[in-house]
Amino acid sequence: MAQLTDKQVIWVGGKGGVGKTTVSSALALLAAGRNKRVLLVSTDPAHSLSDAFARQIGDSITRLAPNLDALEIDPDQEVQRHLEQVTRQLQRFTRPEMYGEIERQMRLTRQSPGAQEAALLERIAHTIELGQQHYDLVIFDTAPTGHTLRLLSLPEAIAAWTQGLLKANERSEKLGAVLEHLTPKAGRDIDNPFDDPAEHATAGMDPRNKEIANTLLTRQRLLQRTREILLDQQRTALLFVLTPEKLPILETRRAVASLQAEKLPLAGLVINRILPESADGEFLAQRRAQEHKHLQEITQRFADLPLFRLPLQPTDIEGLSGLEQMAARLQQAGL
Repeated sequence: MAQLTDKQVIWVGGKGGVGKTTVSSALALLAAGRNKRVLLVSTDPAHSLSDAFARQIGDSITRLAPNLDALEIDPDQEVQRHLEQVTRQLQRFTRPEMYGEIERQMRLTRQSPGAQEAALLERIAHTIELGQQHYDLVIFDTAPTGHTLRLLSLPEAIAAWTQGLLKANERSEKLGAVLEHLTPKAGRDIDNPFDDPAEHATAGMDPRNKEIANTLLTRQRLLQRTREILLDQQRTALLFVLTPEKLPILETRRAVASLQAEKLPLAGLVINRILPESADGEFLAQRRAQEHKHLQEITQRFADLPLFRLPLQPTDIEGLSGLEQMAARLQQAGL
């Protein structure tokens, strides 16, 4: 029987504080125990993976257990790396006296809306490619709904930018041909300078536009490959974590609706921190009665999705030993 850990990419999402990192980490250990080579990736700037495993990880691949490596992507570092690359590209086509202005513009861009997300999305795409080459499974912790949806739309956006650049360059070349024809010293006639057949996308471009176009085309192809993986239910699964409480249920409802509208492969919901029946006392009895109503709502509202139930634990889950016990509970829950 096929298991969730047979996928190539798993995205674990959910509202903050519901236990995404714990579930992601335990799921990674579960897969590693099934002889899968696993890369566990966090995009959370708070470095929650390091906290979960009680050891330093950081922005370089770190071995945590047999078959399990981890990586914490720092969004701020991604923006800095991305802007430094853009600055170097611009400086190759600019006079030295303009370098100061370029650097000023890059500083402003760093604070602009979407700069961090654009850099992070490209890093995620590259990480998936890395996973395809060296691992059986890549698990992303804290992959927000918005990021996933934008990864789907970015190939079209970059395609539009690229085609706009190519068309602008083509128009510029044809206008130049017209002007050359109108110049007395041209020495030749052009019946219709707009009838020239289109050549290869970047053929005849000046070096600056050619490099920009090639950069956009390379990025477009990368993100298109990522999109294909995201939409492939044989290779990809999205798993949402929630607790039996009002706000996580509402947020999960919105996220599931958005992702289902895009026909993304949702593998189910992990209902975390359910009060065990053995918990006693009047206070906990009241909590359990309220929780029972929320569990009924989850069962009814998400009837078309598999549900995996995890009980609340008496202590915090941390370190390799605690996460291995959590992995065993995930397996008992049906994952």
